Amino acid sequence: MRTVRMARTAVTFVCALFAVVLVFQIILVLAEANAANGFASFIDGFSGAVSLGFDGLFSPDSAKAAVLFNYGAAAIVWLLISAALNYLIRRFALPGPRVPQA
Repeated sequence: MRTVRMARTAVTFVCALFAVVLVFQIILVLAEANAANGFASFIDGFSGAVSLGFDGLFSPDSAKAAVLFNYGAAAIVWLLISAALNYLIRRFALPGPRVPQA
């Protein structure tokens, strides 16, 4: 039981971290942060790595809108991945009958 809880916590933490990094990138782009800054550069690189290929999915005229839609969609997908993985871990790793939780 403890191992299952730890696995679910790890999945939630990693997926939420990726979603938060994507949201930080959106905020930095919308606020026109200095791209030469170390923090902004780190977030830009990290968000590019966890964007799940959503970088060019939407291509509106505005670069800010493109970042908002593309990285926003990727952040939502990371949250959905977290929920799906947690459901699967709970469903298949816990023994016994399934009792609805209140």
